[in-house]
Parts: sequence; C-alpha cells; structure tokens
Amino acid sequence: MTQDELVWLVETYSSTLLRVALTRLPTAADAEDVVQEVFLKVLDRAPRFRDGEHAKAWLIRATLNQASDLRRRRRDDAPLEETALSVPGPSEERPDLLSALRSLPPAYSSVIHLYYYEGYSIKEIAKLLALPAATVGTRLARGRRRLGELLKEEIL
Repeated sequence: MTQDELVWLVETYSSTLLRVALTRLPTAADAEDVVQEVFLKVLDRAPRFRDGEHAKAWLIRATLNQASDLRRRRRDDAPLEETALSVPGPSEERPDLLSALRSLPPAYSSVIHLYYYEGYSIKEIAKLLALPAATVGTRLARGRRRLGELLKEEIL
C-alpha cells in the first residue's frame, strides 16, 4: 500500500470509523485509539482493496472488532459526560440520540449505526458482520424498539 493510498483512506474514512467506534466505546479517547489501531493494521497487513466500498467495509469491520476487544479488556464504564458529542454527523442534531444509542447493547447499536448513519442495507450489514440477514433485521427491530423506549424515558 502506498503512502498516498493510506492518506486517502485516513482522510476519507476517519470520521466514519470514529462514529462507529463511539457506538461501542465509552469515551472519545478510546474511539480515537481504536481508529488509530485500525490504520496501523492497514499499514501492517497492507490489504488489497477492490474499491472504496470494499475498503470501507473492511475498515468498519476492523473498527467494530477492535472496539469490542478494547471494551472486553477494559470492562470499565466511563460516565457519558466524557463522550465526544462533537463528532461530526447526525449526532450533532440530537445528542440525546447518541447517548441512547451508546447505551444499547453493541449488537443493536452497531446495526442501527450502519443502517441509518452509514446507509448500508440489511444484506450489506449481514455480509459485513458475517451474520444471517434475518438476524440483522431482528437486531435492527429490537434496537429501534429499545431506542424508542430510552428516548421516551429521557423526555419524561
């Protein structure tokens, strides 16, 4: 992989990967560490991507795996006040939505983020996460329901 290719990947996908990592991690610093680790893996492994979509899928999958690994290692629950609500994207309009999304189990928050914020279809998410499409659909429905319940509680 050339330096120009790596620079392009970092410039193109850093903010997306940061948002994905924040769906699984309690702090912005942890999410930034995970994204950095993913790009180090790219340098180390030098994968060959067919196109931009293949690169994006590989990077998202690596980010989700790295975030899960870090979360398992840490097992700490940092307060939500430490999170980065300033990450560019849909969360700017509704910080309560990001907080509610982050409080969901990772299985639900990941599919919701990939579906609504990254624009992947259920079939694409299933392929990305190596799950049956029916499982992704179920997680999406259950995650939406839990998210709705959490947001109702915050309003009351």
